Amino acid sequence: MPEGDTVFRTARRLHEALAGAEVARFDLRVPRYATADLTGEVVHEVVPRGKHLLMRIGAFTLHSHLKMEGRWLVFRRGERWRSPAFQARAIVGTEQVDAVGFEIAMIDLVPTVEEDALVGHLGPDLLGPDWDPTEAARRITADDRAVHVAILDQRNLAGLGNEYANELLFVRGILPTTPAADVDAAGLVDTAARMIAANRDRASRTFTGDTRPGRQNWVYRRERKPCLRCGTPIRRTELGASATSERIVFWCPVCQR
Repeated sequence: MPEGDTVFRTARRLHEALAGAEVARFDLRVPRYATADLTGEVVHEVVPRGKHLLMRIGAFTLHSHLKMEGRWLVFRRGERWRSPAFQARAIVGTEQVDAVGFEIAMIDLVPTVEEDALVGHLGPDLLGPDWDPTEAARRITADDRAVHVAILDQRNLAGLGNEYANELLFVRGILPTTPAADVDAAGLVDTAARMIAANRDRASRTFTGDTRPGRQNWVYRRERKPCLRCGTPIRRTELGASATSERIVFWCPVCQR
């Protein structure tokens, strides 16, 4: 599942493959930008912003959000793609490689000077160079909703998805329905930053420190299985800012109070 750590690694891989090179192939397979053509322009850089990817090419930024299924893969020019061509939504190629975005739900192409319209609403980026834990904690404390909802709101802090939210609250011993204003926001934010930094360079993330299959998570997707800490069956419910934005929540009724 693409969360901030996955997007960070994707941006790094794309940057290494494309930065400094001239675009030889540019194809956006979405109606709105079907005629856009940046061939001949230079790829300046590819950077992550929370769960968003920003590919700066010439005077423009190709913005993408991986959502649940999206992925960017890099192939040698002429190499057979490892995913079906009909799933390709964006292709940025050089003389050496093709970067292909498959099943990407959100694509935008804007002048780089207008980037803020797409990502300016985001809160402090957990893996960004300008990470500000004090501001992130302030935003969490000011949120009057359940803490699980508050930490998933990218306007509070950028980069966490549902897996991180569930694991973070277990590690901090916090019931997901606890009002955000009632938790130690500074401690929560500090743990979140250390947790995602620890997984930033791992191909397969772990929250327990154990990389064996089935042992990487404390609670996420472990409904009815015994808590790895106390043995109590893990519970599951749904929680969200609205009925259409609910996420599956997992917790231990003993370890999280």
